[in-house]
Amino acid sequence: MSAKKSRRSLSTPPACVILAAGKGVRMRSSRPKVLHKIGGRPMLLYSIDRAIELGCNPIVVVLGNGAELVKKILPPGVKVAIQEKQLGTGHAVKFGIEPIKRAKRVLILYGDTPLLTAKTLKHLLKVHSASGKALAILTAIMPQPNRLGRIVRKAGGEVDRVVEVSDATSDEMEIEEINAGIYVADFGFLKHALAALKSDNAQKEYYLTDVVQMVSAKGEVATCTVGDYTEVLGVNDRIEMAQAEREINRRSILQFMTSGVTVLDPEHTYVNSTVRIGPDSIIYPGAVIEGNTAMGRDCVIGPGAFIRDSQIGNEVEIRAHSVVDSSRVGDETTVGPSAHLRPETIIGARCRIGNFVETKKITMGENTKASHLTYLGDAKIGKNVNIGCGTITCNYDGVTKNLTIIEDDVFVGSDTQLVAPVKVGRGAYIGSGSTITKDVPPGALSVARAPQKDILRGGERLGKRKKKDK
Repeated sequence: MSAKKSRRSLSTPPACVILAAGKGVRMRSSRPKVLHKIGGRPMLLYSIDRAIELGCNPIVVVLGNGAELVKKILPPGVKVAIQEKQLGTGHAVKFGIEPIKRAKRVLILYGDTPLLTAKTLKHLLKVHSASGKALAILTAIMPQPNRLGRIVRKAGGEVDRVVEVSDATSDEMEIEEINAGIYVADFGFLKHALAALKSDNAQKEYYLTDVVQMVSAKGEVATCTVGDYTEVLGVNDRIEMAQAEREINRRSILQFMTSGVTVLDPEHTYVNSTVRIGPDSIIYPGAVIEGNTAMGRDCVIGPGAFIRDSQIGNEVEIRAHSVVDSSRVGDETTVGPSAHLRPETIIGARCRIGNFVETKKITMGENTKASHLTYLGDAKIGKNVNIGCGTITCNYDGVTKNLTIIEDDVFVGSDTQLVAPVKVGRGAYIGSGSTITKDVPPGALSVARAPQKDILRGGERLGKRKKKDK
């Protein structure tokens, strides 16, 4: 192949086929393997991301087991091919190339290799282009590779064949260079090679690896060896899933630290790569931050805090063992310790949500405080409100959820029950121990308690009775 042709081939984005039809039997799950989440995302999306980064067009995902479920998570523009019966990797690629009408070359990936990087794939594409050969394969040197197919080389170092474990001899099992299963092939060559595949092997399947042997005699196989073999590790069971999770989290934490976030104990902190965190924020050990969470600068996330799909402002402190789920927290607000912000909670700036306070579907204006032991659900709360310890918005009447409105500058005394629907007007004061069932006018003092009744010597007689019972 001429240098001119190589350059043209390199500049043309390849098509991509991602194999994701397997049942994943070793996962012991009713869900398709590729839908299991790593780093908070279905593992299939990592391979799709790599294909998108490389500009692959089209991207075809081969589905079989649970295809309808997997289709729901695919990004727009990704094509689907259905492999009804799983008869091997070569059989799957046959279906995968059917939607490809025009392409010069095809990149073949798997849906269960979330650690593979775009850098490695770019190198593989360059090797294929520069070699001028029909096929380039990604290999790795791996101690004790167990289930993975071995690269068998000729005396001169060229690839002879790839042998699957089920067909390997004892000597071949000692080989440490493995086939990663990642290929780049000329499109025309690949179509003809797949048509010639046979299933005369121990598994009676159509091996994609047999394509290597077809062209090895002609010297048409190039190899690219990945520097870190962990990149090509597939996820086949829960143990390997945990290993991939640790590595994805390690990469994510490293990226945050290099961008100015302090992570005090990276090995015991879990932050999805989908999260955004501003500089000079500090994350304590045991914190878990997931999903589409965005956090401002100078935040402090305490030990054991859990945050998911939430918007956190600047200079916010989420104290130990607090939960923030699908909520918004304004600048300079403190949450916790041991507080629970349930979905659709919106907290304004400079607020205080304290110990054992639970919120659900509320809005709270700035400078408002609920410092401890309080439940606030289905409520609109204004600015500069003080909510005393033990306050409850009684939002559910057994049939429907009802709204509580507390306007600006209200003082709610401790142990108050607000029986919704109810409105407390601006500047009102509610005495401790009240059960409020009617609207409170602005500026009013409202006290709703049962009259105190003192029974003379009642306590003394009760005390004597208790002693007698003992």
